[in-house]
Amino acid sequence: MADCDQQTAVEEIAGDDVDMQEGAESAEVEDTGLTEMEAETPKLVLFADLVKSPIVEVIAGTGDEKATYSAHEAVLVKAPKFAAQCANFGSGRSRQIAMPDADVDAMGSVIEYLYTGEYFPKKTSSARDAPLESDPRMPAPDEQGAGLLVHARIYTLADYLELPGLKSLAHSKIHRTPSTAKGELTYARYVYKESNPEDVTIRKPVAAFWAARSYSLRHEAEPEFKAMCLEFPQFSYDVLGLVLDSQEKKNRGGKDEDGGSTSHHRGPTVVPGSSRKRARVSQV
Repeated sequence: MADCDQQTAVEEIAGDDVDMQEGAESAEVEDTGLTEMEAETPKLVLFADLVKSPIVEVIAGTGDEKATYSAHEAVLVKAPKFAAQCANFGSGRSRQIAMPDADVDAMGSVIEYLYTGEYFPKKTSSARDAPLESDPRMPAPDEQGAGLLVHARIYTLADYLELPGLKSLAHSKIHRTPSTAKGELTYARYVYKESNPEDVTIRKPVAAFWAARSYSLRHEAEPEFKAMCLEFPQFSYDVLGLVLDSQEKKNRGGKDEDGGSTSHHRGPTVVPGSSRKRARVSQV
């Protein structure tokens, strides 16, 4: 009997401990609110939902070059800059966004991208080196760099609108666009005039392109190159820095700092006067 009483007492004490522990756990759960938390299900947004949103007019350019694009607000707000302006629309106010400094065609491509995730000319396949669709608007050969400027203008506008995905897409298309020496310099002038001075993603490949093409500069576009250097000293400094780096590596016997060959730093041979692909430069 004494053993039974002792066992019963132990069970009662253990039971009390369990009750106290469960009570503490219950209190802790109540304090943290964990019992009321549920997994958040991503909201499904259908295309029909997008097109039900109000229409907003985006006015690009000025004067005769001005164009008005009508787009759904739910689509435009994918761009943070547009979202900020849409947030200021009040009852009875005009639902317009004026961007007088924006290139009209580039804005059209931005709207196309916001709706579809792409813009014309598109890549012909998903392959890494897939060329772009043929663009009948572009001259051949492209002495004015028109094809390059299409994507460069979209790149700078995407940068302003805070659309990194579109910036990356436009940059990849720049390196799939053929041009000539004069066309490349027109493109280089635009980049050094319009892009952020700290944006090495678009500026460094321009300098690297010309640092590897001294023949083209001397025989195809020397006057244009001289004018470019005088107008944008940073361009000439960037090119000169890359040329000097190359010379130093050659003087070290063709070895880079890690002891490897520097042959991969040299640009491809360019046939004078030919239309060609731009050198692909890795973005790291």
